[in-house]
Amino acid sequence: MCYIRLMQPIQDFVKILVLKRYSKNTINSYQSHLRLTRMHFENKNLEELKDKELFEFVYHLVEVKNISPSYQRQIVGALKLFYKEIYGRTIPFEYLKVQRNEQKLPIVLSKEEVKRVIDSIDNLKHKAIISLLYGSGLRIGELLELRKSDIDSDRMLIHVKGAKGKKDRYTILSETVLFILRSYYLQFKPKDYLFEGQKGGKYSSESAGQVFKRSLKKAKIGKRATLHTLRHSFATHLLEDGVSIAHIQKLLGHTSIKTTLIYTHIAKDSLFKIKSPLDK
Repeated sequence: MCYIRLMQPIQDFVKILVLKRYSKNTINSYQSHLRLTRMHFENKNLEELKDKELFEFVYHLVEVKNISPSYQRQIVGALKLFYKEIYGRTIPFEYLKVQRNEQKLPIVLSKEEVKRVIDSIDNLKHKAIISLLYGSGLRIGELLELRKSDIDSDRMLIHVKGAKGKKDRYTILSETVLFILRSYYLQFKPKDYLFEGQKGGKYSSESAGQVFKRSLKKAKIGKRATLHTLRHSFATHLLEDGVSIAHIQKLLGHTSIKTTLIYTHIAKDSLFKIKSPLDK
């Protein structure tokens, strides 16, 4: 069967999500999950797949690929919505949902480790990206959508538009980052987006991830960190420096303060001042 014909339902689904005003990050995520499904079943039409085949596919991802609970929730949600919107079909996915939230704490880099990572980067564009992710607590998707006009150097703020939950917000702009950005802008002269690829257009999250991975190795940091670790580190370090949890919530754009409260379990101020009774 023609590849274009096999991909058409996914393209139609993306158009529906656009019309329903889903965020770009959600659309890209759902599209990625469906392409993975398409590749797994090779030349089989998605409409012809039985419920049992879809269940076995998710089981394969969990048991063989060892996907995380959050990834499992995302792909189950994507498939369920896709079949409802495109084929008017309800997939009984209830027992494939993750019922219990894991209580894992996010990985955080120390301030010294962040400095080592940034210092290890020679390329000015790469240094600007990693510095901005940490210095302002941005998600990678938010950073890649930035334009020059979103950087307010007079108020030392960054205007984050259409972030998660389709909400705009402001976050802080570091003086150190502003200095790096000005040097970067003079050298690279981006046209549309603040960070662009070699052939124009938005810089890719995959490329940014590879930059960070190389910088971790160069800085000799063995933690299993990702780009999102920089955001976790930003929030944790602010809390350690005495910034209120309510202000951190606003900077991160969390709808519920419960999401932000996880950083109280990591911050040194709340843990490292407690003395073991054995030491007393």
